[in-house]
Amino acid sequence: MKKMSINDAAEYFGVSKEAIHNRVRRGSLQSVVENGVKMVLLDETQAKTGRKTLQPRRTTLSNDRYYKLLEEQNQKLQSRVDTLENETRSLRDQKEQMLIAEREKIERIYKEKDEQLKNILSSISSQFMLNAPQEAVAEEEMLEAVIESEVAKESKVVSLNRHLKKRGFSAKKIKKIKARFKKSAKKDERIIIVGKKYYIDTKKYDYSDIIG
Repeated sequence: MKKMSINDAAEYFGVSKEAIHNRVRRGSLQSVVENGVKMVLLDETQAKTGRKTLQPRRTTLSNDRYYKLLEEQNQKLQSRVDTLENETRSLRDQKEQMLIAEREKIERIYKEKDEQLKNILSSISSQFMLNAPQEAVAEEEMLEAVIESEVAKESKVVSLNRHLKKRGFSAKKIKKIKARFKKSAKKDERIIIVGKKYYIDTKKYDYSDIIG
């Protein structure tokens, strides 16, 4: 008889230690206890054909099928991930195209509105210069009213003088602000010049850096 420990028997037969214990309990394998350690007894037939009698080959085949199943599931998951990535990329591209188209539309609308405003102001300015009467003050007030009426639908254009008076600035403060406008008028696109008067678009621009 050949003796070996539970661990050695499990390794020899290619099975778990629990499988060896089960064999011992069922009586398929004999065992003895030496110095508090359980030893498995194998006769010559079991020693020679032990691996065949416990059929480890079945476990190997089972593992092969298990790994093959895992590989198939892996491939399916990878395919799904690739599909989702493609769909996400497509949606992102569509969103970018929509944003670009919307931005171009908004820019086109603003450009058309600016052109309309420039044409209105140019026409009014030409009429004013050709028909300027002696009573300049009355004509300027009339011009302010016409301009504000014409562009009211498009923006919030108002004469600088009227805007400052509505805000209640003192005459001294108004004089200083007008001096700043005169200095910046030719290079500041926010300031609209008609004749000798300045106009501002309070809806489109912020003038706090000049008006204070």
